[in-house]
This record gives sequence, structure tokens and C-alpha cells, in this order.
Amino acid sequence: MGATPTLSAESLLRRLEWRVVRRLDGRLQGDYRTLFRGAGLDFTDLREYVPGDDLRHIEWNVTARLDEPYVREFVEDRELTAWLLLDHSASMGFGPVDRQKDLVLAEVATTLAHVLTRGGSRVGAIVMDTGVDLVIPPAPGRNQVLRIAKTLLDRREARAPLLDRRTATSRDRGASTLRRGVRRVLGRSGQAGVPAPSGTVTDLGVLLAAAYGIARRRSLVLVVSDFISADGWEAPLSRLARRHEVVAIQVVDPRESELPDVGGVYVEDAETGEQIFVDTSDVAFRARLAAAAESRQSDLEARTRKAGVDLYPVRTDDDLVRSLLRISELRRRRRR
Repeated sequence: MGATPTLSAESLLRRLEWRVVRRLDGRLQGDYRTLFRGAGLDFTDLREYVPGDDLRHIEWNVTARLDEPYVREFVEDRELTAWLLLDHSASMGFGPVDRQKDLVLAEVATTLAHVLTRGGSRVGAIVMDTGVDLVIPPAPGRNQVLRIAKTLLDRREARAPLLDRRTATSRDRGASTLRRGVRRVLGRSGQAGVPAPSGTVTDLGVLLAAAYGIARRRSLVLVVSDFISADGWEAPLSRLARRHEVVAIQVVDPRESELPDVGGVYVEDAETGEQIFVDTSDVAFRARLAAAAESRQSDLEARTRKAGVDLYPVRTDDDLVRSLLRISELRRRRRR
């Protein structure tokens, strides 16, 4: 990552305006309600329940009186307050050299902030690493978008020397540095452990609990994370979703579940530094890894769904426009 030219907030925003927002305008005709439509803020009407409606919107008094399920309908307030909950922990440093997960995080956050502020909304951000590090109060306008983008890019740049040193050390040992999610999958099947200094494991629940205390007024909350976290984040996510409209965006890299055949390598936990040795040429091992990763993803989706929130993956190797349009379509189907 050290060889990658420094990216400024202004150049990132201009690139996204040209490559992403302009194309979204063409596909969505500028109507971002299809992307961010949710519970809204203003109640408009009641109608009969149809399969697929959000159970949280059932009007129980009318349902009991008429003996038929009815749901509340809302109209979206375009001038809403939105909060970006941004996970910038160590595991977000994984991915291709030219597009690691923390860069995708910056692209997603900058695009969402730009789209929302352009519609007149106020956008704030809460950024965490090992804990909640920074709160950017909600504000409208392009300067606010640039502030959020600069915050993420500066943190990414500050992390680069550390990642470069760790990568060089791993290369000297013939090792490969991978992120903590892979370590979790491999931990039960790795062949040999290598002692390493203990580190701090990300606790996403801290970010979610902080947001609940900070965002008092009903808002649109966009959680952008890889969801590699200590357990226990489901309860604060559920509590947050009862007050706000919450959208969870999971940043993933395909190599987190599909190791290439490169022989024996060390796999390092990006957050704790713990290492294990694995034989990637073992076909059965790679199959177990893929199955374990699929099981973990299914469990993650079930846990977010139980909390009342849908999970939308965005891959490092996917086109951002395609990813956002996919989110739009899935949310449209969900709300029918």
C-alpha cells in the first residue's frame, strides 16, 4: 500500500461523482428514495398487510379491532438526518493492494454522504477503530462530505506504514498476512500455531451503543463494516433499529473465503497478530475453508435479520454502482 499514491478527499469525491454518482443518476433518475426508502418519518396511511411487509409497522390496535392485519405507511422525509457508523478497525486493511476494504469503506461512505447531502439531508459520522475514536456532528453540504472522506483517507494513510512493515516481515518468513476473519475460519483447522503478542479485538457493539446514545432524533443509520467483531453486537443493533431506520453494509473481500493455492503459508490475525500455518495446496482444506466461510456468512445474516436489519454485502472486486443498485433493488423488494 505504501507504493499507492496518496489520494486526497477532493480527488476521491470528484472520481466518485464521475464514475459512480453520475451513473446512479442515470439509473435511478436522481430519485434516491429507491435506495434509502425505509420507515420514513411521517405517517401517511394504513393498509392491509401483505406478505413481505415489515412486521415492525403493524398497527396492532387496528389489527385487533378489525381482526385483519394492518400496517402503517410512511413518507420519507428528504431532509432527514443520517449517521454513518464506520468501522475502520485493523481487519479493514485487508484486500488487494489497489482496493483494500478500508478504501471501499471510504468510497461507500463518501458516495452515501454526497448523495444524501445533495438531497438536502444532514449527515454525521461515528468512526471506530479499537473503540469510538471520532464523532463528526451532522451537517449538510459538500464540505461535510469532504470532511468525512478526509478523515477516512487520513486514517488509511496513517495505517499504511504499519501494514507495510508487517507485510515485509511476513514476506521474510514466506508468510501471507490475512485478516482476522480468515483467522477465525482457519483457527479450528490450522496445522500449527505461532505465538504472537495479544491485540485488541474489534467490538462492533461499542460503536452501535455509542450511536444509540448520540443519535437521539429518529434518523437513517448506515452501518459500514466487515462485521468481524467480538460477539454481543446483536442486542445494541436491535435496540438501534427500534429507534432508527438502519441499513447494514458489509464490506467483504473474496479472498477471505477463497484462499489461492500458494503452498504453505502463515495466516496472521490483522488485529491480534496471532498466526497459524496452513497448507493452501490441500484441496480438502480449501473446501473446508469455503464451507466454514459460507456457514459464518449465513450465521451473520441470520443474526442481523433477527435484530431487524437486512445485511447488504459490497465486495472489493465489484463495481460500486452495481453494488448500490443491487442494494436498491433488494430494499425495494423488501418493502413491497
